[in-house]
Amino acid sequence: MADTDPFGAVRELELDGRSYKMADLTVLEDEGLCDLDSLPVSIRILLESVLRNVDGEQITAADVRNTAAWKPDVPDTEVPFSPSRVVLQDLTGVPAVVDLAALRSEVDRKGRDPTLVEPEIPCDLVIDHSVQVDYFGTGDAYEKNVELEYERNAERYRAIKWAQNAFENFNVVPPGTGIVHQVNLEHLGRVVHERERDGAEWLLPDTLVGTDSHTPMIGGIGVVGWGVGGIEAEAAMLGQPITMKLPEVVGVRLDGELPDGATATDLVLHITEQLRDVGVVDRFVEFFGPGVENLSVPDRATIANMAPEQGSTISVFPVDETTLDYLELTGRDPEHIEVVREYLEAQGLFGEQEPEYTEVVEFDLSTVEPSLAGHKRPQDRIPMGDVKHSFRSLIHGEFEDELGDIDEDALRRWLGDGGGATAETDGGDVETQARGDVQLDDSGGTELGPLTKRVTVELDDEEIEIGHGDVLVSAITSCTNTSNPSVMMAAGLLARNAVERGLDVPSYVKTSLAPGSRVVTEYLEASGLLDSLEKLGYDVVGYGCTTCIGNAGPLPDPIEAAIDTHDLWTTSVLSGNRNFEARIHPKIRANYLASPPLVVAYGLAGRMDIDLETEPLGTDESGEPVYLADIWPDADEVQAAIHDSVSPDLFAAKYASVYEGDERWDALDAPTGAVYEWDDDSTYIREPPFFTDFPLEKPGVADIDGARCLLTLGDTVTTDHISPAGPFGPDLPAGQWLRDHGVEPHEFNTYGSRRGNHEVMMRGTFANVRIENQMLDDVEGGYTIHHPTDEQTTVYEASQRYREEEIPLVVLAGEEFGTGSSRDWAAKGTDLLGVRATIAESYERIYRDNLVGMGVLPLQFHGNDSWESLGLDGTEVFTIRGLADGLDVMDELTVVAERDDGSTVEFPVTAQVGTPAAVTYIEHGGILHYVLRQLLTESAH
Repeated sequence: MADTDPFGAVRELELDGRSYKMADLTVLEDEGLCDLDSLPVSIRILLESVLRNVDGEQITAADVRNTAAWKPDVPDTEVPFSPSRVVLQDLTGVPAVVDLAALRSEVDRKGRDPTLVEPEIPCDLVIDHSVQVDYFGTGDAYEKNVELEYERNAERYRAIKWAQNAFENFNVVPPGTGIVHQVNLEHLGRVVHERERDGAEWLLPDTLVGTDSHTPMIGGIGVVGWGVGGIEAEAAMLGQPITMKLPEVVGVRLDGELPDGATATDLVLHITEQLRDVGVVDRFVEFFGPGVENLSVPDRATIANMAPEQGSTISVFPVDETTLDYLELTGRDPEHIEVVREYLEAQGLFGEQEPEYTEVVEFDLSTVEPSLAGHKRPQDRIPMGDVKHSFRSLIHGEFEDELGDIDEDALRRWLGDGGGATAETDGGDVETQARGDVQLDDSGGTELGPLTKRVTVELDDEEIEIGHGDVLVSAITSCTNTSNPSVMMAAGLLARNAVERGLDVPSYVKTSLAPGSRVVTEYLEASGLLDSLEKLGYDVVGYGCTTCIGNAGPLPDPIEAAIDTHDLWTTSVLSGNRNFEARIHPKIRANYLASPPLVVAYGLAGRMDIDLETEPLGTDESGEPVYLADIWPDADEVQAAIHDSVSPDLFAAKYASVYEGDERWDALDAPTGAVYEWDDDSTYIREPPFFTDFPLEKPGVADIDGARCLLTLGDTVTTDHISPAGPFGPDLPAGQWLRDHGVEPHEFNTYGSRRGNHEVMMRGTFANVRIENQMLDDVEGGYTIHHPTDEQTTVYEASQRYREEEIPLVVLAGEEFGTGSSRDWAAKGTDLLGVRATIAESYERIYRDNLVGMGVLPLQFHGNDSWESLGLDGTEVFTIRGLADGLDVMDELTVVAERDDGSTVEFPVTAQVGTPAAVTYIEHGGILHYVLRQLLTESAH
């Protein structure tokens, strides 16, 4: 029998008359394997997981030694990490349910017990990504949106409910409860688990992986957790350790405290900008230093949430007295809080730590200023005073070719002489001065018409004007900020002050408030501030991600028509964490991230080309200008509102029935039985082709010969580009498939809601309306060239023609390929299109790992090589050599690209397959294929 305690580290811990077992890290220090104080906290958490889960087979004593050997110059070794739980949201959770159901179906077809497929660790699925903002600005918006949500998603929800009943260890938080990460922070997160194992009570750190890239938000309470693809999460649920390279750890030393007027959102945008410059991809980030104690847990969680935007795997804070106070505030049991303290103290994990780090970054909180991020990347921070100049410069760049011989002085005045400068005006009303419009007569040279264009739109029997820079969506949404009472209260106080001054939001602005949990609504009501937000149109529209995930809902038809007809660059402003192209709304070209109070401020202004430091938001009833400074609440007022309105009772009451759902959920008639009943006529849930006719022998690897290029892509092609989540039309392959199956366009829902249907999703892969395939000139969307016919067609249609011709495919890309959200369908779709390998300058971690999880080989150019520098254009025929004798970790391979004239380009690439386990997954055609073979093999004995 294998030795499960090779170091004698399992010991008893007596707490308040109860005896627990624990894997004691101090034993490893006594054995001379490590100096615990020098190890980053996150590494100690990984080490505890390895130590506790030694079984002599998947996890060995050597793995413990390797992990304990962490140094700032990190050893080249791997860690088999076993998280204590998994969290899912519904857009990624439904595909996970479908995959698990498909695995059971295949096991059943093989004549084995389908319940062999069963989660071995607890899993929570929070339904939060499906509610869309169709109704807004009215008191019944929430009820109407939820009704629509159930109408659109009833079939998906029945599948989730089947999983809730069919699997043990699988809990579901029904719709209308909150956003997964806020629910995780406020309720699901335990910091320390009390868990039964082999008949004994154990204490262990709370660790997790989640199928959303913002899972690291839980690092705000000191929990190590990160986002993975659904494929990897499913494998973890089924007991497969997550094998990863031992990471470098960057320490961020915080000093000082936030100045007046700066919010946690401003802070996280600064940190995101700085860490992107440092480069923290594939690295852990820990925060330490005297500034930590000046941040509340919600402030810490706001920073940790945006780990993927920073580029890091996790961003984690220490567990200290502030953490315990937060656990008490959010209604956790006092006895459990004491267990957290005692256990972490016993492991040397409680309180401020200053271990050794691979690199230390200094950050002074006092340098933070009000900021936004835009117009399409969360790391592109813009000081608030520079937003106007930034946007106008963007517009000038877009329309420069149309301007001809312009009046340079007029252009200079319109752009301003720098951040925050405004154009000169000669008197006139406040509105004209605020816009800084350039007034030109006929002798003043060519007008700046393309830049200052205003068009008339009839909206609700009212004629209005819209133009470049106007805010069409103003949304308080997403886990980043709605978990933080300080910015939510600030938004409410600003709204109250605006209402008192007689300000209002222009009629063309779509306003919404989507709290991350029902507790937020409770404390806004208790403080009397919800009424003020509602008077400005920020009524509660739902409890979910809404606008941040792309569920902003439709704009009025006349506005969408005006955007198309006049090529208007309109804007959105949201308190989210993602603003990638076409994510928020396919018609809106520029999207900005901001704190909730700034979301309201820009909603009041109705436009982004304004300097809120110097220009008024509008005028009061007496015609006097009202500036942002006039209505901005001070910090003491915000804290007083929190003190008076936020209490443990709110959290305890709202989370007491977190798994129960409302009458709509109760009324869902879900399938029963251990094996899912597939409906061949379904357009939402279909059995995927991954496991049908499943061979028990692994396919292995071989050289790739005669491949064609499906797309040539530039830098920062995101998972939103690869696997969109938002709406789509009948002219796209996914829409055509639905029309062919009797679904009308108004019933299409979104790509995200159709993730249980591979037919829709493979047709939606590389089909974002803003993706640019460099094979085509000035063409946006999912189009490509089929070679050698040189015919332009959709990516999906081309892939099917190549499949019929038995031609394998590759994709060429630039830097940061696959940055953005955790989307397993970005990899699944790539696989189903017939792509055998991708070749990029660099990858974002989750997409790279998902490709491996689907058996697609991610290759990376060497040094400064790129497909452009090598003179490639996608017309070549590709051969990938070096696989005939098998694949090794980070193998060096050779690609030969043959042009039409017979000449060739030969270049080296590195297989981004970083661990032996990853090699195994490639050899099996994917991680779930490997797990299924293991289950079938073990059950045969």
